[in-house]
Amino acid sequence: MPNLPRAGPDQLARDEQVSSRRRQLEDYLNKLLRMPIYRKYHTTMEFIDVSQMSFIHDLGPKGLEGMIYKRSGGHRIPGMNCCGRSKVCYHWSKRWLVVKDSFLLYMKPDTGAISFVLLVDKEFTIKMDSKDTDTRHGVRINSLSRTLILKCISYRHARWWGQSIENFVRKHGKAFLRDHRFGSFAPEEENILAKWYVNGKTYMEDVADALEEAREEIFITDWWLSPEIFLKRPVVEGNRWRLDCILKRKAHQGVRIFVMLYKEVELALGINSEYSKRTLMHLHPNIKVMRHPDHVSSSVYLWAHHEKIVVIDQSVAFVGGIDLAYGRWDDREHRLTDVGSVTRAVAMAMEEKSGKKQLDHNDSSTDPTNQSNGRSKATGSEEENSHKLKGVGRTRKGHFSLSRLHRHGIRYTDSVSSLDSTDRSSSLQSLQTGVGELMGNTRFWHGKDYCNFVYKDWVQLEKPFDDFIDRYTTPRMPWHDIASVVHGKAARDVARHFIQRWNFTKIMKPKYSSLSYPFLLPKSHTTANELRYQVPDCVQTKVQVLRSAADWSAGIKYHEESIHTAYVQVIAKSKHFIYIENQFFISCADNRQVYNKIGDAIVERIIRAHKENKRYRVYVVTPLLPGFEGDITTGGGNALQAVMHFNYRTMNRGDYSIISQLKKEMDDQWMNYISFASLRTHAELEGRLMTELIYVHSKMLIADDNTVIIGSANINDRSMLGKRDSEVAVIVEDTETVPSVMDGEDYQAGKFALQLRLECFKIILGAFTDPSIEVTDPVSDRFYKEVWMATSARNATIYEKVFQCLPSSLVRNMQELVNFKSNTGLDKEDPARAKELLKKIRGFLVQFPLEFLSEENLMPSVGTKEAMVPTEIWT
Repeated sequence: MPNLPRAGPDQLARDEQVSSRRRQLEDYLNKLLRMPIYRKYHTTMEFIDVSQMSFIHDLGPKGLEGMIYKRSGGHRIPGMNCCGRSKVCYHWSKRWLVVKDSFLLYMKPDTGAISFVLLVDKEFTIKMDSKDTDTRHGVRINSLSRTLILKCISYRHARWWGQSIENFVRKHGKAFLRDHRFGSFAPEEENILAKWYVNGKTYMEDVADALEEAREEIFITDWWLSPEIFLKRPVVEGNRWRLDCILKRKAHQGVRIFVMLYKEVELALGINSEYSKRTLMHLHPNIKVMRHPDHVSSSVYLWAHHEKIVVIDQSVAFVGGIDLAYGRWDDREHRLTDVGSVTRAVAMAMEEKSGKKQLDHNDSSTDPTNQSNGRSKATGSEEENSHKLKGVGRTRKGHFSLSRLHRHGIRYTDSVSSLDSTDRSSSLQSLQTGVGELMGNTRFWHGKDYCNFVYKDWVQLEKPFDDFIDRYTTPRMPWHDIASVVHGKAARDVARHFIQRWNFTKIMKPKYSSLSYPFLLPKSHTTANELRYQVPDCVQTKVQVLRSAADWSAGIKYHEESIHTAYVQVIAKSKHFIYIENQFFISCADNRQVYNKIGDAIVERIIRAHKENKRYRVYVVTPLLPGFEGDITTGGGNALQAVMHFNYRTMNRGDYSIISQLKKEMDDQWMNYISFASLRTHAELEGRLMTELIYVHSKMLIADDNTVIIGSANINDRSMLGKRDSEVAVIVEDTETVPSVMDGEDYQAGKFALQLRLECFKIILGAFTDPSIEVTDPVSDRFYKEVWMATSARNATIYEKVFQCLPSSLVRNMQELVNFKSNTGLDKEDPARAKELLKKIRGFLVQFPLEFLSEENLMPSVGTKEAMVPTEIWT
């Protein structure tokens, strides 16, 4: 034990002795702290105001620390407001308080366990008067999420704490105290590396690579998550790039993984989040999964957590419309079929040839490859992809089974047995067989991933590798989507939103109160630019994170609708054009059924352009049909029709619609300003011509080739109003420009926005396969009329002739629908002529059928279960 030299009382008063005594005291304390037993002793730490949180580099500068008493309650949580609001309810607890630059926390002094984290926000205030604190010597800390009351030992002590917290936060965290543009919780961040993604292929590949680079923590939240989804395709490295295998590998390396899933109303949705949670939690103790909301305790039945986020080490954040779930992976080809390199004829021949040998080779009851789907060691997704379809009614003889190849000793790579294997060399074996190459080009979509949800919704998700629709008779529904990735401070802001939701859910649900579900801490913006990993091919931009959040979803006092505000303001300020891709198009406020004002902003901007006699274009791309199971040949069903009603109400039906409002101002001149379009494609399946709509799931706006909004928010009230579904988006504004053309004149376009628009236009107009299609100038008459409008009209006309496909503007009522169904298209009457016509198709763009069922009331009829739910479900 070191000694502190004693001195007489006179020495303490002499100036020349002060520095000497200071050095002696410093030396004494340093020696004391070198001794583990005293360094870790809580009284020592209390004496010098330090804890295990003091000097963590990523948590920013050392703040204030010390022992306080805190009062229970004060949370802004629906259903919990009775607790802690009256003096009868609350109790006091002794806690160690730590104040950092953008948050404060308190810990239990005996264990060091974090008991609560309070994020600094624009409502953050300090009060020290007794009337504000309801206690002597108190300090009251207000924020959007809680009112926290502290009790100190004296008046002076309370004033010191209150003033010190306020001064420290104002000095180090002032960015979080301000009101930000669009009412967002996050500031505009400069010099942010950003990248866009069109379709799931490149997005999932970059997510996989970023997950592989994680060193500390991974945050994931999705509306739906499928653990067995492959992030890199075709599958040539076994299960290495399967999501659950990546997460298990990282968890085993010590990375902590936190996943938040939307807890669906099971009677209404079949996404089986319970299975996803159970599957992930069984992989490794480092993986923690929460589901929210609890519908009964929170009284939230109608709204969903809809955001799609992946955050790596709080430094790289993926934000967009793409869930890590079945059906989402796609590329610019938007394939309709996926029978692999094995045709049915060859498969059946091989079955016949090997059938007799198999009868006396291995009895199926003892074959390990026939054990429970996707769970047993020897089961493989290639084998589960064998076409033994449950409930499809096909004979077993007619299907090609890879398990039979397996029994012949042919090793296939795509097996669950490689879950723990990281040996790449063994998984890269070639699979040359009598039926051609079985590796790589066999399948892109395995089991439940091959889907067409308008034809049939998902079933039996606990059997991930069993097909549930027959891929030899039913085409898949291609999926068109948009996402982004941001780095640095913007990624910190995305992580902050996730942390707020995680910590809120932990408080909200008692089952997550244990230490095994820790409170999460936001990293400091001061270290945000120290990027250890960066996604390749990024562009430097200005980024602001936006969200829809409320009391039920994030535990905050006032709801936030910054995505809605940003959409309206960007549209109003746009000078040349806006390009929208969205899964829904429900807007034009009547303040009775619909409240968001995006449609109204479009109308006002077009009318202004018309009055000023200036060219201005609005492009809207949305799905031909809403994504609900239903047979469109009989009208589509109540749910599908209800959403169609509100989409059409926004576009062209009723006084509030965009086209109706524009016609009052300019008659048919509206066609020069706005175009509604969709996507469709075709293919040949087992010798038959097929067509299917491409499901547009994007949530994107591009304005003037310099501003982009990408996120999870649909254009409807659910996503935009803030009080309903929770959403996250980013607005990206270009700071780097490249030469381009706008309305026939030279124009400095933003690098990020321009390249994204060109990618979208080239894909949907077919410019990648036909270089003569010019898409650079989005405003000129030549492009708008001769390329965009002409292509969409021509493609739609050809599809109607060949396939008699629905929806169609030729069908305005149910009687016409019956008559339309009785007609046959060229695909049946004259396949050769049909194929010739289909060669004239360019890209995927088709006109949106504005007159489809226009003479019918599409709202659910009285007595149906859809009519019994509130209208807000559909809007």
